[in-house]
Amino acid sequence: MKNVKLLQKMTESAVMIALATILSLIKVIDMPYGGSVTFASMLPLIIIAYRYGFPWGALTGFVYGLVQMLFGLNNLSYATSFGAAIAIILLDYLFAFAATSLGAVFRKMENAPTAMGCGALFACVVRYIFHVISGCTVWAGVSIPSSDGLVYSLAYNATYMLPETIITVIAAVYIALVIDFSKPKIAAAKKSDIPTASYILSGIAGLVLLAAITAVSILVFPNLQDAETGDFAITGIANTNFTALLIVAIVAIVIIAALLIAKKVLTSNSNKSKNA
Repeated sequence: MKNVKLLQKMTESAVMIALATILSLIKVIDMPYGGSVTFASMLPLIIIAYRYGFPWGALTGFVYGLVQMLFGLNNLSYATSFGAAIAIILLDYLFAFAATSLGAVFRKMENAPTAMGCGALFACVVRYIFHVISGCTVWAGVSIPSSDGLVYSLAYNATYMLPETIITVIAAVYIALVIDFSKPKIAAAKKSDIPTASYILSGIAGLVLLAAITAVSILVFPNLQDAETGDFAITGIANTNFTALLIVAIVAIVIIAALLIAKKVLTSNSNKSKNA
């Protein structure tokens, strides 16, 4: 039985590492001097941590970090010393992605969507911290100014980690509403007496919100870094197409509001029918 469980964990982890790698190549935003926003590429690893706990999640994240390091080997060429190269490997790859194991921290909570969402948030914040440390130490004087390196690193890494975190958390909550990862055999999440149509409407509303946040990220965050010099400047937000931003926000709000109202009406009618 133990061998069967180990085989299952290894198989699922291999599949999730592959899925995370594929998602990491689908970049919503690709910052010219490092860092990108993906379509929730950390989520498969967070799911593994949620299912099997911190140690196994850390191992899976570590392996994924090695895979990402192979894709980013050219970054090591910018290292100013052997120690700097080791620091890049540890901070930007191994430690940063092993942080996905923190998706297991809240796994004992009864509410799975809340547990997955909080775990995703925690994992993304810790990954951000590792990137910030790397930025103000290893990359200071290379791609980040030596003076005020910490402030610059905090701001620069936020340009891609903030939208990445929002997308990952929303995706984690959404998938936990649909799929139950808490049991050995993955199955559809247990539904209450709420009509199936209400769940579908909630799911569509979540996808619309995710699409809107992705669109806003594409419109705003690339403007915060100069593509030629790599300089970060908050004033770059002035180059944002605010008309498109406003249209995206209004359309998303209207669609989500309509879906939630329809859901409320369906749920209310269903409850009335049962009480009649």
